[in-house]
Formats: sequence, C-alpha cells, structure tokens
Amino acid sequence: MQIQNHLDSTYLKTAQQANISEDATKQNVIDLINEAIKYDFVLVMIRPKFVSLAKKMIATANSNVTVGTVIGFHEGTNPISKKLIEAKQAIDNDVDDLDYVINYEAFKDGDIELVKDEVLKGTELGLHHHKIVKWIIEVAALNDQQIIAISKLIRDVVLNNFDSSKAKDVFVKSSTGFYKPTNGKPAGATFEAMQLIVENSKPLSAKAAGGVKSYKDAVKMINLGVNRIGTSSALKIFQGKETNSDY
Repeated sequence: MQIQNHLDSTYLKTAQQANISEDATKQNVIDLINEAIKYDFVLVMIRPKFVSLAKKMIATANSNVTVGTVIGFHEGTNPISKKLIEAKQAIDNDVDDLDYVINYEAFKDGDIELVKDEVLKGTELGLHHHKIVKWIIEVAALNDQQIIAISKLIRDVVLNNFDSSKAKDVFVKSSTGFYKPTNGKPAGATFEAMQLIVENSKPLSAKAAGGVKSYKDAVKMINLGVNRIGTSSALKIFQGKETNSDY
C-alpha cells in the first residue's frame, strides 16, 4: 500500500503549547514541510500563519504535496462569521484544505440549526474556491449516538445543497488532537469511532486524526474506509515504526 498517499503530516502546536520559542516552532514547521516533500506525503497540516511559507517551499521543490490548515481551532465555538474570515484568509494564501472545527458543543446542546448553518456556509466557501473541506467533530467529546447523528447531519447538508460529485471533497474528521477527555476515553480516532463515521457519512470522505500509532493501524483504518490519516508521526508510520504520540 502506498501509505504516504493517505498521510496528512501534522504540526499544530503553538510555541506556548510546546514550551519552545517562536523561531523553534517555525523550524519545526519547516522540517515537517521538508520531510513531506522528501517522502511525498499527501499533505502538511499546519497553522494558518505558516500556509504561505509552506506553499513557497513546496513550489520551489516542484513537489505535489498539498497544504491544509485548521479553522476555529481547537474549541470550535467561534461563530461561523469568524470561521469564514479565517477560512478566506487561508484561501487568499492559496491553502488546499480547510479543516473546520465544528461547533460540537452547540450540537450537544441541541442547537442543530446553528450547526447546519455553519456546515453549509463553511462548505460553500471552500467548495466555491475549489478547496477540500473537512469537518472536525471531536469524537472524544461525543457518545456513539452523537457521532452517528453529527456525521449524518454533515452528510445531509452537503448532499442537499451541493452537487453529489463534490461529496468526496468534503470529509468528516475525527479529532483536533487537543481535546482532553476526563473519562479515560482516547482523545483521538478509534477504530470504532471511524467505523461509525464512515458508515454514516458516505458518500463523504473520512479522516482519522490522532490515535493512529503504526503502519498496521493506518492500513486497518484505510481498510475501514478512511481516506486520510492525520498524524504528527507520519515518517514513523511510513517507515513501519511504532509511535507513542497522542496525535
């Protein structure tokens, strides 16, 4: 299996979160981009401030690696108006993938119309500019019934408002990698959660983020129907090594 064709190599920690300098953070991103170019990973997933840098490096290297960034990260509670501003700025910087954090707290509180509205508007902006759109639902914050329901909601908004040929360009994504469960539940993607996402979001695509710790795990995810895998350990997975990283 050409596993690199499924790997979104990821670095999303701020300098403060990593307890390092801004210069060291930038160097980590540069290293990630160079690694992705060398091993031909499908995408680098980075903070919005680094999108232009990544696009320039990839163009200089004449590489096919694409660039994704996160929107409304990581809590997802920003109003859709602010998410759209963030997304438009990333689009202006020539980003390829927009990974929105859905307002899963509003969903849990029953504000379904708010969630439908942001999925509609966020997806519309992305698809209008020929971008890949992903909706992060934060599976560790949801029970199985909620995972099923929010996956179906995203699916239905997309199929009811956009040409069905665009379905593959919209993903349901498991996790931010920054949510801290209090019940001992895994923070990232599990096989069980991804099975629910795949089954209930088809024909949309699916992305497993966090929790994929080996080449074997990655292959199992892909065989479940997962299209992309977000990981900060893309090289280890590609090389067939184990990783202890939470993301």
